[in-house]
Amino acid sequence: MLIFALQITKSKNSKIRKSNNQIKKYLNSQIYRPLQPAIHPERDEASYRECLPSLPLAPYIYCYWQLTSHPSLSQPFVYRVVADGCIDLFFHTCQPQDVYVMGFSTTYTEFPLDNPFNYIGIRFMPAAFPLLFGVSAAALTNRFEHLGDVVPALAAGLTQQAAGLHSLQELQPLLNHYFEKILANHTVDADNRLVQALDLILRTGGNIRLETELHSGVSPRHLRRLFDFYIGESPKTFSKVVRFQQLLHNTPTADSLRANKMFYDTGYYDQAHFIKEFKTMYGLPPTVALR
Repeated sequence: MLIFALQITKSKNSKIRKSNNQIKKYLNSQIYRPLQPAIHPERDEASYRECLPSLPLAPYIYCYWQLTSHPSLSQPFVYRVVADGCIDLFFHTCQPQDVYVMGFSTTYTEFPLDNPFNYIGIRFMPAAFPLLFGVSAAALTNRFEHLGDVVPALAAGLTQQAAGLHSLQELQPLLNHYFEKILANHTVDADNRLVQALDLILRTGGNIRLETELHSGVSPRHLRRLFDFYIGESPKTFSKVVRFQQLLHNTPTADSLRANKMFYDTGYYDQAHFIKEFKTMYGLPPTVALR
């Protein structure tokens, strides 16, 4: 009986190690790097910076970020967030007790911010937040909520870490230590079929025929349920966001877009289709956004 129990435990631990290795393989910032619009300090009178988490956290957290107004800012600032497939946590450094979580977005979102402002955020890789905290991503899609209503212990922990601190440089090592502790005490056991599907979508830059090329070993209906829980939307919608993000990486300017027609290479079937989808996810036409 003891030998049988040990065999079960060994098998389970082997599966968990395999799952963790697969997560590290696909949740990789070298494969998928979610971009947000650049902020030009002189023009926008605000600054935005990102910094990387510690190496053990890299498969789960893409970056920490800080958005800060300049003293010269004289009117409300509208911060545009484009679709990136991620879940973010954020808070104003003067009110660390109010931590928010923003879920997967199918479109762009605009936040009117009163001056002065100083926000710090944590951007999770796709599927990482549900994997770590057991929260259904579908409950957060296209919305943001008080984190205290979603994961109370995490909200309290972040508030404690951030109290009295106003710079990302000060907070980064504390966040690393805090999330490393969470990771060390948590068994991340992902469904292998989900991992394979995500890996394929990310590696193809979202340019994939789901019906014929996405072989996950599970029915489309069950795969949709997995994506609802871990991503917050369908494989098709997630692929669209990944494709949009891939194009942002490949197209630095509107001139290069017009010259090279890169939208064909990323799977858009014509220019009108590309422009419509781009405006939905960015909030501006590409000729304006990519100037």
